[in-house]
Amino acid sequence: MKRLKPDEMKKLIATIIPLAAIFVVSFTTPHRAIPIGGDMPLADRKMKDISGKEVALQDAIKENGLLVMFSCNTCPYVIKNQDRTRAIAQYAAEQGVGVVLVNSNEAERGDADSYSAMQAYAQEQGYKWYYVVDENSVLADAFSANRTPECFLFNKDKKLVYHGAIDDNPSDASSVSREHLKMAMDEMKAGKEVSTKESRSVGCGIKRL
Repeated sequence: MKRLKPDEMKKLIATIIPLAAIFVVSFTTPHRAIPIGGDMPLADRKMKDISGKEVALQDAIKENGLLVMFSCNTCPYVIKNQDRTRAIAQYAAEQGVGVVLVNSNEAERGDADSYSAMQAYAQEQGYKWYYVVDENSVLADAFSANRTPECFLFNKDKKLVYHGAIDDNPSDASSVSREHLKMAMDEMKAGKEVSTKESRSVGCGIKRL
């Protein structure tokens, strides 16, 4: 094998490094987050609900918009937030906002986040809204969702108005000082600009394959 001279080695390295960077970016860059004001992704994609029906986000939207919450059966933060999840979903329904909970934990589909486990969990929790299977985490990828729970609130025109947590203290319900999602719904319904458009979601990572 021919031994490269120092200047030839430098040229080779200068060529390889940019190519390596392109490779890394191409295969590790996550999907871009939906910007506030952005359109609802994959609104017509059908997903299997716990009822057995195939539903799309656009089927669930109501006169004042749609709440999409990425959730699951197993995350300690989801479990800790269940009372808040039920309360905000019920509140949304009362405000003419549709609700879809999405389970994107594809890597756990044969275990505690299986379809049958979702059905049992939803019945136990008294869910009165859609809870759908996101096969291959396609919707989570389109939304750039990474946590459970993680909330996306869209107005009646399918534009994103709020993204983040239910409130400002996912770890301790007794220490909540601002209910971000509830206030966003109130402002959206009143035709006002949402004052807090984004907050940090705290929870478990979505289990993609």
